[in-house]
Amino acid sequence: MKVLLKEKINEGANKMDFGHLIEEKIKKSIEQGDFDNLPGKGKPLPKDEFTHLPSELRNSYRILKNANMLPEEMVVKKEIIELEELLAEVKDPQLSSYYRKEWKEKKLRFDMLMEKRKLNQSNAFRQYQHKIDRHFGF
Repeated sequence: MKVLLKEKINEGANKMDFGHLIEEKIKKSIEQGDFDNLPGKGKPLPKDEFTHLPSELRNSYRILKNANMLPEEMVVKKEIIELEELLAEVKDPQLSSYYRKEWKEKKLRFDMLMEKRKLNQSNAFRQYQHKIDRHFGF
């Protein structure tokens, strides 16, 4: 029993030493100026485009996006937002009518996808739906 306890204590000490080594390496790199010329230094971090999603879904969506494999409802939602931005800027009534028709079709498609995937019945989706809708301007 005493031997096992000593092994556990030594194991914990080794893990702490490892963390200490990392801290020392970081401090040394800072002193040497290794982080001085990083791109974006002094600028704010880019806004996370997935802030509207529940935290348990963000990394999954980010991985899918990086693999160019966003779920169809996210692609359609993005197209809806782009059409809304166009509608806000368009002055020509004919063009506005065209974009409004496109927007209605995309919105209908989005609603159908949401119903099909039953995301609106998901606890996480229900919890964050108002944030998602506000983010997308609904």
